[in-house]
Amino acid sequence: MTYARQALVSLNDTAYYHVVARCVRRAWLWGYDKYAGRDFSQRKAWVSERLTLLASMFAIDACAYAVMSNHLHVVVHLDPGAPLTWTDSEVAERWVRQYPPRESSEAARTAQIERLLANPERLAVLRQRLGSLSWLMKCLVEPIARRANVEDGCKGRFWEGRFKAQRLCDERAVLAAMVYVDLNPVRAGITERLETSHHTSVAARLHSSS
Repeated sequence: MTYARQALVSLNDTAYYHVVARCVRRAWLWGYDKYAGRDFSQRKAWVSERLTLLASMFAIDACAYAVMSNHLHVVVHLDPGAPLTWTDSEVAERWVRQYPPRESSEAARTAQIERLLANPERLAVLRQRLGSLSWLMKCLVEPIARRANVEDGCKGRFWEGRFKAQRLCDERAVLAAMVYVDLNPVRAGITERLETSHHTSVAARLHSSS
């Protein structure tokens, strides 16, 4: 049985969630696909790049992540109250960073921001979205799916229909989920050492501290 997303994500219970998104049919669409005889591993970098970009837009922190060959794990912290402290200009600029105008120019970008600033009702909607887990995942997975389909010259689904979100209701659960995510490549036999587990938050932390 599936449940409405609002029934799964409840900030009255916790602000921390362990999120899992899988490729359709759990196919290895960003690893080595032995059936297709192709290696799609370069796509793993797309996720970490998107997460870094989205962290500068949304009021959500990625505490840990690991990109596997057919799925990804992210431990996130939601702070939907933060956008309420942002100015209208900041909300508009963050949104346009994610959804820029078709014309790639500063003038077009400025015009789009000004249109949003002139529409308070629209700004209120965007302010709410910038603290939403569902919108974060939408902005993470949809561009990756489109980019992969262009690369493969095909159409159709890249991801399973819904991402899974598990509540992490206390500090112990958060730490356990982060350890699980950090150790996922080691457990799967992809690598033997954390510092060589590419496309993971733990490797990024180790390299930045060295």
